Amino acid sequence: MRIKGIKDTSRHLNILGKMNKVSAVVVLLLLITGLLFVYSAGQSALQTVGTLYKKQIVSVIVGLIAYIAFAVYDYTKLRRIVWPFYAVSLILLVITLAGGTSVHGAKRWLPILPGIIIQPSEIAKIAVILVLAERLSNYYNSTTSPTKILLIVSAIILLPILLILKQPNLSTALVFLPVAFVMLFVAGLPLRTIGILVGAGTLCAGLFIGSIFLPARLGVSEETQLRIIKTVGLNPYQYKRLTGFLNPEKDPLGSGWNRIQSQLAVGSGRFWGKGFMKGTQNLLEFLPKTVAPTDFIFSVIAEETGFVGCITVLFLFAILLTSTIFIGMQASDRFGRLICTGVATLLFLHIFINIAMVIGFLPVAGLPLPLISYGGSFIVLSLAALGIVQSVFIHSQKKYNETSNNLNIGEYEFLA
Repeated sequence: MRIKGIKDTSRHLNILGKMNKVSAVVVLLLLITGLLFVYSAGQSALQTVGTLYKKQIVSVIVGLIAYIAFAVYDYTKLRRIVWPFYAVSLILLVITLAGGTSVHGAKRWLPILPGIIIQPSEIAKIAVILVLAERLSNYYNSTTSPTKILLIVSAIILLPILLILKQPNLSTALVFLPVAFVMLFVAGLPLRTIGILVGAGTLCAGLFIGSIFLPARLGVSEETQLRIIKTVGLNPYQYKRLTGFLNPEKDPLGSGWNRIQSQLAVGSGRFWGKGFMKGTQNLLEFLPKTVAPTDFIFSVIAEETGFVGCITVLFLFAILLTSTIFIGMQASDRFGRLICTGVATLLFLHIFINIAMVIGFLPVAGLPLPLISYGGSFIVLSLAALGIVQSVFIHSQKKYNETSNNLNIGEYEFLA
């Protein structure tokens, strides 16, 4: 038994040695960056490090364990559990709505053990990617029509979207749509079929935005506006975020505060920044401690490290996304390719939306910056997803090598 255990350990270490080194190093660099600036964001002129930094260290450790575990595990075996995993994610979303922790009127967190709270919507993101990858990878080998596939995909993403909208969490719910679009495209569905989903999504978005802003343009009373907002599923605070984005100066001490302070932090960093833990917007808490380590962590980075630090972080993200896409392109099967596509798209959306929000190009949205922002659930799930991407790389290389060896043996026997 002891010899078997030693052999298993040796085999796992050998597998880890075959990781995509570029992706692994970039992941570690981004995690270190995140820990440094979560620590900085937890400081103020009046207090020392809080509990956020310590919790983030625990989340990173748990996430790295998940990263290594999924990298070693053969991703093709995930096919057997993707649907049960998807079902569990939906059940967790339902339980969250029924008895989750409410913060500022939003039920997004579910306590599972004393001191341990998870965010089921983050689990749902990974579950949807895996289920879509499993379903779409069979597209070429089935007689199912593109229209039927589109209906199946729509049902898969619609269930978590509706449950997440009830929390409410609009920004997270909207992430599922572009992930599905890109995966459908890579799966090879006809553009005409994908266009139906894109057109329907665009129409719904247009009607949604119109119902929010048109009444104000027409001079409808504020009471009626609030009634319309609630009818379309938007909370008053979400409406204030949108109006604060369009005209932050109208309410500079309220809905426009975070955006204005974030832009001041980014601009004041200039080229080299003010220095680590020397950002005044952060230290003096003009950028609130409730958002600085999470949604606005990039503001802290920009103020303290300037243009140079921002470009460095963006460069690391570009390498991570490129390597994930590259691994997907070299995957030995469509399942692995689609997993990498989904993970790359999800990470890109988080990066783009978060940074665009920080610099004032998009409304404030609760989408954290991958591997950097404070947040246990998203850190752990992001690392788990990237671990699966590593598994695609490792096991695809293994299959290619086995195929190559078999071909060489066959050629040798023929010549002999």
